[in-house]
Amino acid sequence: MIFVIAGTEDGRELAGFLLNNGFEVTASVISDYGKTLLLQYNGIKIINKKLDENELVELLLNNNIKVLVDASHPYAVNISQNAMTACHRANVYYIRYERESLSMNYDKIFHVDNYESAAIKASQLGKNIFLTIGSRNLKIFVDSPALKNCNLIARILPTAEVLTLCESLGLTPKNIVAMQGAFSVELNIELFKHYGAEVIVSKDSGQIGGVDTKIIAAEKLNLPVVLIDRPKFHYDNVVSTFEDVLKFCNQI
Repeated sequence: MIFVIAGTEDGRELAGFLLNNGFEVTASVISDYGKTLLLQYNGIKIINKKLDENELVELLLNNNIKVLVDASHPYAVNISQNAMTACHRANVYYIRYERESLSMNYDKIFHVDNYESAAIKASQLGKNIFLTIGSRNLKIFVDSPALKNCNLIARILPTAEVLTLCESLGLTPKNIVAMQGAFSVELNIELFKHYGAEVIVSKDSGQIGGVDTKIIAAEKLNLPVVLIDRPKFHYDNVVSTFEDVLKFCNQI
């Protein structure tokens, strides 16, 4: 049995890939939307809840899990830390699937280490800030003293949960772009122009996260991009292709 932490698009695809290559697969997601997307893979087992370290250890021990595949988001290091520690405790093999980072050559990319620094840097570059960072860390930007005189536009998933979060943070409909990607260069350009964006804030979420099309669109409009670099974190085993994950699982 393979256990896949599958809270991302490529994580879900990886779970399906392993299933289609003959493995029994249990996949973990924390949203109803993620669960719905996993249901396309016939025979997959789904756990739709957030698991802490102890719950994860119990799951690994009680379900004859041989390999844990960590395909969580590149910025979800707390999930990865819990997964590695749980594997050590349960004597289960761990492998990290890490989507490749992109190297973009644009002289108006400003790299920062965290969300707080991103808020400060964005405030120095413009007043109309277009956030493409998802919803989990919007509060940092809404609460940032550096941005108190700035206008925030948040591009988020159009789910009731996320829209409720935005409303609770005081974001109004004019501050919200509720759309699901992927976003082409052309669509990014039109959205940035329509909302009068002066600064784009993004994470280095790789090609599947659409960072390439954001930066290309920003460059065409001569807009600065504040790019939040990935957290520095040491994984026990790291690969960047589905085939390498499959090879690891076959060897086990």
